Amino acid sequence: MKAVLQERVGPPDILRLQEVDRPRAGVGQVLVRVHAAALNPYDWHMMRGDPYAARLMGGMGLSRPKCRVAGIDAAGVVEAVGAGVGGLRPGTPVLGFCAFAEYACATAELVVPKKPERLSFEQAAAVPMGAVTALRGIRTVGRVRSGQRVLVNGAGGGVGTFAVQIAAGLDAEVTGVCSAGSTELVRSLGAAHVIDYAREDFTDRRVRYDVILDNVGNFPPGRLRRALTPTGVLVANCGGSPGRVFGAIGSMLKLAAVNAVTRNSLRPIVPATPGGPAHEDLLAVIALIEAGQVTPVVGRTYSLADTAEAMRHVEEGHSRGKTVITVR
Repeated sequence: MKAVLQERVGPPDILRLQEVDRPRAGVGQVLVRVHAAALNPYDWHMMRGDPYAARLMGGMGLSRPKCRVAGIDAAGVVEAVGAGVGGLRPGTPVLGFCAFAEYACATAELVVPKKPERLSFEQAAAVPMGAVTALRGIRTVGRVRSGQRVLVNGAGGGVGTFAVQIAAGLDAEVTGVCSAGSTELVRSLGAAHVIDYAREDFTDRRVRYDVILDNVGNFPPGRLRRALTPTGVLVANCGGSPGRVFGAIGSMLKLAAVNAVTRNSLRPIVPATPGGPAHEDLLAVIALIEAGQVTPVVGRTYSLADTAEAMRHVEEGHSRGKTVITVR
C-alpha cells in the first residue's frame, strides 16, 4: 500500500509517499481502508518537531517522529478487526484518528462507526480534531448559553467554522473574525456579525463579549481581555501556537499568569489529540451533524501524493475550512 512517511523532523519536503507493507489489526485494533484524511496544525507541529519542550516531555521523538506514518484525521471503511473488538465489523464506514495512508490501524476507541450518511468521506475526514476542539471550546470550556455574545477569532478556519455553527446552535449572538475572503462563508454558518481582521480591531473596547474563542493567537491575553465583559471568558485554542521552544506550553503558562490577576476567566482548551478522551466528544459532534446543526467546511483538497504541498498550505495559517487529502 501507499503511505506518507516521515523519517525525521523538518519542513514539508521531508514527507514521502512510499510503498510499505499493509498493517494488520492487532488485539483491540481495527484496520481501516482510508478514503480521505484531513490536516491540522497538530500535524505540522509533529512534522516540524515543534515545540522542543514537547520532545523533552515525550510528546514526540527527539530527532524523529515516534510514528513513521504521518497524519491523524481520517474517514474510511473497516477492512478487518482484531481480537477483542466489538461493535465494528468489515464494511462499516468510520471516522476518527488514523493516518495519511491507504490503510491504517487504530485502536477501536479512536474510531466511531457513525459516519453520517449525508457526508462524503472528505467531509467526514474533516470532522475529528477540528470539530472536537470547537465543541470543547464553545460548550465544555466556554459554557456558552443562549443570548450570550460570543466572538470566534479565526472563524474561517478548520476549528472556527465548526465553532461558529456550534455557538449559533446554542442561540448565542455570534461574531466571527476572519479574512475578507471568508466573510460570506462565516455569515452563512450562522454568524450575526462578521469582522474583517485587516480592517477592524475587535479589541478596541467598542463591543464586549461574554465568551471569546481565540484560534489565532495574534493578540496577547491581556489585550484580548479588553473585548470581554467584566466576568467574560477567554477560551484559548493553543493548538497552533507559534514558538519553537515552548509553543502551546508557553501560551498556556502566559494564560495562567494573566488569569491569576484578573476577574475574567482565561482557560485553554485541552487538545483533542488521539490519546485524549475524544470518543464521547466525537459522538456528540456527530449527533449535531445528524441533526443538521453542523456541516463540515472543506476548503482545498489534495491527492495523497501532494500531501507535502497540502501541509505547506496549512502551515501558512490561512486555510479556509479544512484542508483534505483524497486517498481513494
